Amino acid sequence: MIVYGRNVAKELLNNNTKINKVILSKNFSDKNLLEKLKKYNVTYLDRIIMDKKYNGNHQGVVLEIDDYKYEKIDSTKDDKFVVILDHLEDPHNFGAIIRTCEAAGVDSIIIPKNRSVEVNSTVMKVSVGALDNMKIVEVNNLVDAIKKLKDNGFWVYGTDMENSEVYTKVEYDEKTALVIGAEGNGISELVRKNCDFIVNIPMFGKINSLNASVAAGIVIYEVVRQRK
Repeated sequence: MIVYGRNVAKELLNNNTKINKVILSKNFSDKNLLEKLKKYNVTYLDRIIMDKKYNGNHQGVVLEIDDYKYEKIDSTKDDKFVVILDHLEDPHNFGAIIRTCEAAGVDSIIIPKNRSVEVNSTVMKVSVGALDNMKIVEVNNLVDAIKKLKDNGFWVYGTDMENSEVYTKVEYDEKTALVIGAEGNGISELVRKNCDFIVNIPMFGKINSLNASVAAGIVIYEVVRQRK
């Protein structure tokens, strides 16, 4: 997997992540980072070539690391708080949700294998190192995963505006699974039917929905608040 950016590089080095290859711009000026990276297999390129080859704000440093290894659903057995992303598609939202989950002490994030954003360079850059401290579970079927969670004592809370309770009026269980829907479409009907509760965030302006990562953060911290 290709990742880029100085903050990402620093976090990977701090977490002793295996780095297979380093690509730096010829005028790379971060002396501290350069000192740590020079022991790896380093290739130097002109900045213009890097800009053409690697889309995005690479900041003069690109790293090649092993592909991200997802966990299995069985790894959630002893978890207390998991977040389920129902076919989220925007890597920026995914990265922001990872940061929020790590900061809030969420145990796992569950994503479906197909028709969903995966861990990639953008997700890693937006999450700014939180990915290394967050367990991501990939499953073939979200409904089957929800049933597995229920078998292990979880109560499942979906987020949707229709036929739902205000998120602050619901009592969250000791073992909580929170479902965040996709941008635009929200949670799927089949996933909704398998939730124990549906909650909403009141809207007082002219728009009728929030960005997925913002909505996730609001409800995640309500769960955390109730547990304190």
